[in-house]
Amino acid sequence: MLLKVCGATSRDDVALLGTAGADLIGLWYGVPGGPADLSLSRFADLAEACRTAEVTAARPAPDPMLVTFLRDPAAILDAARAAGVRWLQLHGYQPPGVVAALKRGWPEATVVKVLHVTGDVCVERPLLASYERAGTDVFLFDATSAGGRVGSTGLSLDPDVVIDLAEATTRPFLVAGGISAANRLRYEKVAAHPRFVGVDVDTAARDETGAFCADSVSDIRHHWRAVPEVEEVV
Repeated sequence: MLLKVCGATSRDDVALLGTAGADLIGLWYGVPGGPADLSLSRFADLAEACRTAEVTAARPAPDPMLVTFLRDPAAILDAARAAGVRWLQLHGYQPPGVVAALKRGWPEATVVKVLHVTGDVCVERPLLASYERAGTDVFLFDATSAGGRVGSTGLSLDPDVVIDLAEATTRPFLVAGGISAANRLRYEKVAAHPRFVGVDVDTAARDETGAFCADSVSDIRHHWRAVPEVEEVV
């Protein structure tokens, strides 16, 4: 299972998250007004910090992931190539044509397309087959607020809605939206799905001041990778 933590803005963040067990670190670039949005040079610097983080045999360096609202494939590819980032997360309403252009321009890149879910409605649902044909490698299911806020909402997805959406696709998927150590058992059916590959967290990885917390990240990793205890039936 992959643990992605989103929103790093400093080398200290990267070091903490890597040590705490993040497999992927989301770096925002092209997220206008976003609290973790980075300049191009800062994005490249933190991507390098991910790759050069101290590693052990049991815990390799985390991979950087570009998280963007950009819709221009050339701009996305230019930024990703310059920073050496192969994980590309389209966290906006980019059409399937953007995915296709990214895969044509850089076939080795892993394109993660976010699917936005409000309640039990996924606005991209009619386009799922088109996103798959375009070359989407992984879907990421995330909760949006009733007011339209996208990303880092802290809102949780209904596990049954996640399963229904997963069954409408054929690609591996990550789950975001209020994921924490405390609600792992609620998502038991999701975690057991054969194409579930991991979780994406932001709010739950932070303390009350908004700073990343190593204990919180480690706790999420432990609970989501652990096999839940099942009471013996006598």
